[in-house]
Amino acid sequence: MAADSGGRDGGGTSERLALAGMLFAVSMTFIDQTIVSIAAPSIIRELGLSAGAMQWVVNAYLLSLAAFFALGGRVSDILGHKRMMLVGTVVFVAASALCGAVPTGGAAEAWLISFRAVQGLGAALMFPAALAVVVEVFPVERRGRALALFFAVAGGLTALGPILGGWLTSWTWRAIFWVNVPVAVVALVLTFLARIRNTPRPEPIDWPGAVLVAAGMALSVLGLQQAAVWGWGSAATWGCIVGGLAVLALFVLAELRSRDPLITMQVFADRAFSVDNAVLFFSMMSFVPVFFFASVYAQVALGYSANEAGLYLLVFFAGFGPASQIGGRILDRRGARPAMLLGTVVGAAGFAGWAAKITDLSLGAQWVWIVLAGAGIGLLLTPASTDAVNRAIGRSYGEVTGITQTVRNYSASVSLAVLGTVLLHTAANRITDTLEQRGLPPQAARSTADQITKSLTGPSTGGSGASGVDPGLLAALRADFAAANRPVLYGMAAALAAAFLCALWHPGTRITAEGEAARSRPGARPTGREPEREG
Repeated sequence: MAADSGGRDGGGTSERLALAGMLFAVSMTFIDQTIVSIAAPSIIRELGLSAGAMQWVVNAYLLSLAAFFALGGRVSDILGHKRMMLVGTVVFVAASALCGAVPTGGAAEAWLISFRAVQGLGAALMFPAALAVVVEVFPVERRGRALALFFAVAGGLTALGPILGGWLTSWTWRAIFWVNVPVAVVALVLTFLARIRNTPRPEPIDWPGAVLVAAGMALSVLGLQQAAVWGWGSAATWGCIVGGLAVLALFVLAELRSRDPLITMQVFADRAFSVDNAVLFFSMMSFVPVFFFASVYAQVALGYSANEAGLYLLVFFAGFGPASQIGGRILDRRGARPAMLLGTVVGAAGFAGWAAKITDLSLGAQWVWIVLAGAGIGLLLTPASTDAVNRAIGRSYGEVTGITQTVRNYSASVSLAVLGTVLLHTAANRITDTLEQRGLPPQAARSTADQITKSLTGPSTGGSGASGVDPGLLAALRADFAAANRPVLYGMAAALAAAFLCALWHPGTRITAEGEAARSRPGARPTGREPEREG
């Protein structure tokens, strides 16, 4: 699949147009992860939603995304990556337009939550297919650099969400959904112009497996999402988490016995693939939640506006973007292991240094460490993701992408639930102490601290819960909230340290064009051995 100077492979596919089309498509899903939270106060006011209902507007998308990623990856292999990318894009943008057209009145809540869930389904169908298109179009020797650009641009767009959301909301909050329409049109046009081949592989779909994995993911992620509302001592919280994990265990047993499984479990016999996913699991505990925690910190502790908070996040991408390109080049030349080891060390140091400076309440004191944290994630993300996809069985790129994306999303759900609880608990304790020192009785201080903490970290983030407080107390509360973020950032550093230990187990082999050709033969299955060339 050598490309000519025009960037086209032997079959006439334009690599550049294909990459651009896939980037436009997935950009909608990345921006959507952060843009809705910024518009939350305006949505609540106009539609009369409760804070709980608004939380479900956010969670419905993430829950649907987690539940259907595995199915989306498998279906894209069976029906063709290009076809499912187009279907997923149309579903996503149609649901986006309907979210923006939500009527006022009693039906608003059910309407918005339902179509947010459909958005998640569209993203779950589109993203694995789009990534598989990039993997399929680019030959293995240039794939690392292509996917480095893919992840760098797509990841950077997550930080654009708060900025774009603030600007669009100043016109109308409905525009945060309608903006997806022109983006989708560009993605569809570029996809057709790229002349991407659709390569279906007609096989049965394991519908029982699809139901089990969707139910297991949905239940366990629901429990994690609602832990802050229901409490970690709630039977409902643990019923969902444990019940979901039990269903996922049944899914694994069923897949091992299935003749046409949704996920070919034997792929985990490849040690490199298992290590790649372990590294992604721990590193995503830092990468995905950092957008939420840093945005809240910037608005509450630093007193930034939503737009300024978005700029604060861009400092992270000042390290992430260039490092992604370096990580991709390391992958192409030496394999994934060196990049993952370097990235986890740099990232852990960055998050630890950021934690140490978090109470300085100054970007000038923090920016070096924020850039380092971003650089560490940038170095490892592309190599881990690409190496895993390169090891697809019989070129089932969609299936393997579905696995890696499910791992990433599940990890983010776990991290947000656990670190969110740490933040709430630490902030409440510190604010309680501050209020008691100012003469408030212990019980009243605790009750007030809980109310303030929940208002600071809820959908209407921005410190509104502290309005009306005298300047001296407000400064103390901001300092308390800043200090509460320290164990969160140390937790992210610890997650990257765990990722480093996992990366040590990577065999160091890398996929070459010859090795990929061997894996692409019909009937190819993993053996647990590593026949690829040493990196």
